[in-house]
Amino acid sequence: MKTILQKIYVEENHSFACRTYRTPNFETNWHKHDEVEIIVITEGQGTVMIGEYVGEYKVGDVFFIAGNLPHWFRKNNSKTIGSAVVAQFKQEILGNEFLANPEMRTINSLLSKDEGYKLEKRIKSIITEKLRLLQDVKAYKRLELLLDILHNISTTKQYKMLSQNFSSHSKHINPAIETIIDYSFKNYLEPITLIEVAAIVKMSIPTFCRFFKKNIKKTYFEFLQELRINHACKLLKDANKPIIEICYQSGYNSWSHFSKQFKQVKKITPTMYKKKFSEL
Repeated sequence: MKTILQKIYVEENHSFACRTYRTPNFETNWHKHDEVEIIVITEGQGTVMIGEYVGEYKVGDVFFIAGNLPHWFRKNNSKTIGSAVVAQFKQEILGNEFLANPEMRTINSLLSKDEGYKLEKRIKSIITEKLRLLQDVKAYKRLELLLDILHNISTTKQYKMLSQNFSSHSKHINPAIETIIDYSFKNYLEPITLIEVAAIVKMSIPTFCRFFKKNIKKTYFEFLQELRINHACKLLKDANKPIIEICYQSGYNSWSHFSKQFKQVKKITPTMYKKKFSEL
């Protein structure tokens, strides 16, 4: 069995970590850690997995990730730079008795949940500014600012829920999951069959299907569909190409199939999605 529990380095005289990670240290495999993580993307774009969620990330995005919630940030292009400001801390640094105080009710509730959020609108800018500042402040000001950030997140309604009740407190995972995810990221634009992917991890198809859904909380084809639709979204926003061409460049060989799956994931048609971003 292979551990995916990442060890977070905390500098001497600090109780938690806050620093900028930049290529190649920005890149991580499917992993988790005890620490709660707050991350602001400062360079690069790509695909993010947080628990069962699969979507895109870009510069300016802000994520809150509960402790022990597996996640993975993967750049679209290996040649581009990826960087982020990341704060990581264990809930214990605040102390159970302190968190039990009535003034800490909302923060305690936030830290008690196995959830992942993407912050939106004005709160995104507020947390970005404070997280950048958190890298440089000293002594008690660090804890004061961290509490301020947590208060902001715990009291806002400007967020999108990405993952709930996904975390496993096991420190180990079958390495087959990382193998499957890595293979899928590298090949999702090509035809992939269950026979093919199950063979990679030496499982029968029924065993593979049960194994994948138990670990990722969705079927393999649902996962593959989200990777492809996420890629299509990027092309629809950034590429000046006919939508039918984007369909074929996103791993589909049928417009009707692509259109149906796109609407299932994004709740609007590809044409409406492209028009939405062309008007911005």
